Amino acid sequence: MSGGGFPARRRPGAILRATLPSVLASLLLGVPGESARAEQPATGTVSAPTPAPTPVPAPTPVPATPPGATAIDLRTALRLAGAKNLALEAAREAVREARSRLDEEKRRLLPWIAPGVGFRRHEGNLQDIVGDVFDATKQSGTAAVTLQGQLDLGDSLYRVLAARQSLAASEAGAEVRRRATWLAVAGAYTELSRSAAALSAAEEALRGSSTLLEQVRSAVSAGVAFAGDAHRVEVQLGRNEAQVLEARQSLRAASGRLALLLRLPPAGELRPDLAEFLPVLLVSTNRALDSLVTSALGLRPELRQAEATVGLARTRREGATRGVWLPTLGAQAALGGLAGGRGGGWADGGDFEDYGLGLSWRIGPGGIGDRSRVRTADSQLRIARLQGDQWRDEIIREVVELRSRAEMASGKVDATTRTVAAANRLADLTRARRDFGIGVVLEALEAERDLVRAKAEHLQALADHNRTQWELWRASGLDEKGSGLP
Repeated sequence: MSGGGFPARRRPGAILRATLPSVLASLLLGVPGESARAEQPATGTVSAPTPAPTPVPAPTPVPATPPGATAIDLRTALRLAGAKNLALEAAREAVREARSRLDEEKRRLLPWIAPGVGFRRHEGNLQDIVGDVFDATKQSGTAAVTLQGQLDLGDSLYRVLAARQSLAASEAGAEVRRRATWLAVAGAYTELSRSAAALSAAEEALRGSSTLLEQVRSAVSAGVAFAGDAHRVEVQLGRNEAQVLEARQSLRAASGRLALLLRLPPAGELRPDLAEFLPVLLVSTNRALDSLVTSALGLRPELRQAEATVGLARTRREGATRGVWLPTLGAQAALGGLAGGRGGGWADGGDFEDYGLGLSWRIGPGGIGDRSRVRTADSQLRIARLQGDQWRDEIIREVVELRSRAEMASGKVDATTRTVAAANRLADLTRARRDFGIGVVLEALEAERDLVRAKAEHLQALADHNRTQWELWRASGLDEKGSGLP
């Protein structure tokens, strides 16, 4: 007893100081309840040596990282997306189809050649040009080359114009698909990076808890640590093992999603370059909102596609209202030889030339006076314009919303960065106090838990920030050079 009537305090010995190193920084331990706190002796007080605790089972081995993982960076992922993505390849094929259709419509304006040969024989009555009927047997043969052309000026002209508008719409649609593909790949790569970073943190926590468990068991056996601490670490060790397994499964799932987009073998595991997992700035959030909206309305390929669709509908309407007044032109030229005679004989043959030219108009269905065709074209034009207005409103909404989200995401990254720094300082101070008593062990574990949680929140905030930046890049319509993309 001391002079004040209180029990003499016993400071933990050198074994305790040796068994509580700075590995606590990597632990993730839940906050204990009140019952657990009741079991803990008062801080700085060591009770009589306790019997050696029951041996704690060794940690369950966690499966190693699958072999054959393939390293990939963002530049490579985007390059593969441009070369192997199925949706993007389908959009490019649609452009090639539209270009071929335009060439086909242009070729319809050209005449065609029809070479041929013929034989004709007649036996029996025949009426001459003045009306007399007589018996005749005759035959003839021809060999000629015919140059023919029939041009529906109105229909052909407007079909070519419509094919050009369709090609423009297909090209804009391919650009829309390309940007959407880049967004999907960048989002999948961001999630892959976050999963890889989370796995690294979980494995670090598992290694730290495994080391601490052995050290605390040694301290408990020496009677200088509370037995409940060993059990708490053992419980947390099992939780950390489960978290590593979950992190690896999340990484495999993210790898599979990215491999699907890039058309890579799904059995292989992709590993990102974590040096790239930093806040990206594709679109500055300091830019005035009006300027950003105006830029998006002028650059978004969706609006170019909508304008081309309106142009296509307008061309079809003009074809229904103006094109029908243009005539159909027909022309024919035949060059060849003709021979024949009475009975089975052949008279002297010779060359012949035939020429023909004609103009005609179509009145009725599909031509002049077809009001139903005009009404259909009017409706298609109105629908195309309405869809263009819908795209315009949607683009404005996207830009306003994503800019706000980008500002929030940037602020959240800053906030979580400060939180991690504060949690680090708290963990350092707690570790520095480990010489003051056994009770500080629990406080240190709680501080480390806050640190690991802060790091996890920072990783999620960083991933959300990068995804939002990519979404804002697509919404703003900026190209790769203007955004500094690889």
